[in-house]
Amino acid sequence: MLEIQDLHVKFHSRDHEAVGGVSLRIDDGEILGLVGESGSGKSVTAMSIAGLLPRKQCALRGAILLDGQDLLLADRSILRRMQGNRIGVVFQEPMSSMNPLLRVGVQVGEALRIHQPELRPEARRALVLQAMADVELPNPEECYRKYPHELSGGQQQRAMIAAAIVSRPSLLLLDEPTTALDVTIQAQILELLKKLNAEMGMSMLFISHNLNVVRKLCARVAVMQKGLLVETGSTDDVFHRPQHPYTQRLIASIPTRHGREVS
Repeated sequence: MLEIQDLHVKFHSRDHEAVGGVSLRIDDGEILGLVGESGSGKSVTAMSIAGLLPRKQCALRGAILLDGQDLLLADRSILRRMQGNRIGVVFQEPMSSMNPLLRVGVQVGEALRIHQPELRPEARRALVLQAMADVELPNPEECYRKYPHELSGGQQQRAMIAAAIVSRPSLLLLDEPTTALDVTIQAQILELLKKLNAEMGMSMLFISHNLNVVRKLCARVAVMQKGLLVETGSTDDVFHRPQHPYTQRLIASIPTRHGREVS
């Protein structure tokens, strides 16, 4: 359902490409993990898919096909119809992604107000409450009326996921969505994503530098280094039979109680 063909991204303020010829695919209902160290080009790749890169500040080349439609250099009006509707995005820091002056329910329902303006307020509210229930926010009616600072970190991230899925997108981009959370809440969010994928058939691109998290969630993994895609394969193959030296070093760096990676 998503195919990236030879994607190049170069910011005018830099001498080198942030992304240097990446080709990837995500199938219907698949969760693909995109891993690599900070600065490897993971987030730039995701923002290219979502159409969130400032075009005046960078040069773009290649193709990003969503169900056959090229989005990379598409008109902004086309991208606006996709953003929050066909493509949902969950960012790393929920507190900095949410408006502290607006109630949570209003923010979760923003995509519906933009893409389905014909909905009556009561119908929109019902869909928002359903999305909040889908992500297992406790007492959705109460959370709907709260402000972001009144929710815990895990609840804020669930609210952000609810905002991303309220329009039932076909593709969900998750940029380090569990990094700011403690291990217990992180595990809950991963189980939630598995559930949403199974129940809604939503394709996902899960970006992380945490290889253990990716191994628990993703069926297939792509590895980036310095803007290049150096290895792709099934999770089992990449973790147990890594081919590229960079992938081998990444896996060797996974900490364990015994000081080495456990297969």
